[in-house]
Amino acid sequence: MNKTEKKAAQDSPRDSLFSPQYSSEPSSQSFMSTDIREKVTALRNAIAAHDYRYYVLDAPIIADAEYDALYRELQQLEAQHPELIAPDSPTRRVGGRPLPEFPAVRHTVPMLSIRTETDTEASGARAFDARVRRELGLTDSDPPVAYLAELKFDGLAVSLRYENGVLVQGATRGDGETGENVTQNIRTLRAIPLRLNTDNDQPPAVIEIRGEVYMRRDDFEKLNDRQRASGEKTFANPRNSAAGSLRQLDPAITAKRPLSFFAYGLGEVTGWKLPATHGDMLDAIERFGLPVDKHRRRALGADALIAFHQNIAESRDSLPFDIDGVVYKVDSLALQQQLGFATREPRWAVAHKYPAQEQFTTVQHIDVQVGRTGRLTPVAKLAPVFVGGVTVTNATLHNEDEVKRKDVRIGDTVIVRRAGDVIPEVVAVVSERRPEDARVFEMPRQCPVCGSAVTREEGEVDAYCSGELYCPAQRKQALLHFAGRRAMDIEGLGDKIVEQLVDKALVQSAADLYRLTQNDLASLDRMAEKSAANLCAALEKSKHTTLERFIFALGIRHVGEATARDLARHFGSLDALMTANSDALIAVPEIGGVMADSILSFFSEPRNRDVIAALRAVGICWQDVVAAATSPGPLTDLTFVLTGALPTMSRDEATRRIVEAGGKVTGSVSKKTNYVLVGEAPGSTLAKAQALKIPILDEAALLRMIEKTASTKVTSQSAP
Repeated sequence: MNKTEKKAAQDSPRDSLFSPQYSSEPSSQSFMSTDIREKVTALRNAIAAHDYRYYVLDAPIIADAEYDALYRELQQLEAQHPELIAPDSPTRRVGGRPLPEFPAVRHTVPMLSIRTETDTEASGARAFDARVRRELGLTDSDPPVAYLAELKFDGLAVSLRYENGVLVQGATRGDGETGENVTQNIRTLRAIPLRLNTDNDQPPAVIEIRGEVYMRRDDFEKLNDRQRASGEKTFANPRNSAAGSLRQLDPAITAKRPLSFFAYGLGEVTGWKLPATHGDMLDAIERFGLPVDKHRRRALGADALIAFHQNIAESRDSLPFDIDGVVYKVDSLALQQQLGFATREPRWAVAHKYPAQEQFTTVQHIDVQVGRTGRLTPVAKLAPVFVGGVTVTNATLHNEDEVKRKDVRIGDTVIVRRAGDVIPEVVAVVSERRPEDARVFEMPRQCPVCGSAVTREEGEVDAYCSGELYCPAQRKQALLHFAGRRAMDIEGLGDKIVEQLVDKALVQSAADLYRLTQNDLASLDRMAEKSAANLCAALEKSKHTTLERFIFALGIRHVGEATARDLARHFGSLDALMTANSDALIAVPEIGGVMADSILSFFSEPRNRDVIAALRAVGICWQDVVAAATSPGPLTDLTFVLTGALPTMSRDEATRRIVEAGGKVTGSVSKKTNYVLVGEAPGSTLAKAQALKIPILDEAALLRMIEKTASTKVTSQSAP
């Protein structure tokens, strides 16, 4: 840090936290005339301010010995007066017993991934800018779009939840919907404040700050030096080291690891007015006392994005931490809201990667792996090679077309790259070194795991195993999907239980779940009698469901919740759906040829039909629904967004009622939203709706709209 930066750091608003008697030579003598409670508060403020200077600004103004004296004095006072101990005290950073496992945390606002531009040249930025302008309806005569360009850190994404300014929870990203509760470990990171600095203003009621936990390169080297000195194993790279350190079950171990943090966004926010731009939001997060990377820049248009990408590429090796690219985000939060999301990715952001490291090795064999969704992926078995900090023995070949395009053969010498510094892939073949006995790869016609037929839909590059409910390779993921909250909603059937059920051969298909006894479940690890009884009750309860939930639970490729709902309403019964031909399927709104082929393929596989028959035989039932073919519902062509807790209905129930009345439910407010249904504690969605002047409804008003007419009627119950 140069003198100018140090001077700026010393002029930081955090100076207001310092008590003069603690800024250089603290002494218990200086407190003799003050109240004990004031002493403790002043010490905490001083330590927090020194932590901020040291870990965030990199501009300490006292020696380590002086800091230690402050810390010891606070420890002594809290020991003498335990009634003054507070959760946000600096002495509480390392504490708590080791956990047997991390509890699950469901993110109120999902931690979504962003699209990646694989083109590492300038065209990647231009393609993103062109998409944004097209979505916004801009012409060449309109001014350039303002973006915020940031670094893409190579670490572990986390969410920090502050309530009334106090850190109450830290969670990993997980699958974006559900992560792990790592609060005790997060509290050991001194770069993360236990209490937000709000300059005596009222802190937000709730604010979730999203960011990346990472490890600096120099800290990584020092950690490995200590590991070697103590005879323990060393770590391959900073990213793996950071992720492993944060996920230690013992927070005392995490506290010994040199972890750092950068904030880059927000999740749930209540009781705080959002700034107008993403850049202003990061500035506000920084004022709260959290570290935000200084390399961020506002960029007008594609040319400015390209310049940023090139400038960072030139300085990448000199950065104190690893990055694997840069990120572009539309700066205006209003425009972000207007652009919205495509599936699970925001349209207003993109990651632009840099070229990865490459090495030469040989292909010893090509295996075919069956993924959790049934996709068949050719995998090159390689002579071991050290790439990007790890020894690589496997590399993805993506799909059959890619193998043919690159002409990869068994025995070839190839160039291997860690794509995105994470997944090894074969970049190219060194044809000059091809041996005479090199063998051509062919994709199998039967699944190498279960023997079901391998299908490849027209226009797609991936081949899939058709034994979706039957295939062991897909079984665990299929069961988790089947049990999901929006599918069969089997409470308590989580990852670890499913893993044991499959590994111990207690469950071969979804139908076997309903044949489990309480004794079967009680025999599993960490399953007491009460837990087993609760899961049995949840399984029994789930037998009574709806047709749309059952269709969604089957896990048919391309069929999400909305499509399952459309299929249920259109066909009315499962038997009608199972016997439908391609023309009948395409007649359903929003279903095209690819989706129709996927549905036909699923129901034409005998093993899938056997599993469905078995599910009906164990008592799964629902009510067939016959949709009115010509009568529109009272909510037809209306789009709703739900926020907050409703008085008498769950959000799922409200969604079902809206859809049955012909309406649609989306996850975010836009100009296309017709109504926002608001319950208790609505969050930021309400403010966005008010800003866009979208009509607000309560539950009673919604029910009055629905009760105008009835769009569906219940008929006979489905039987095995």
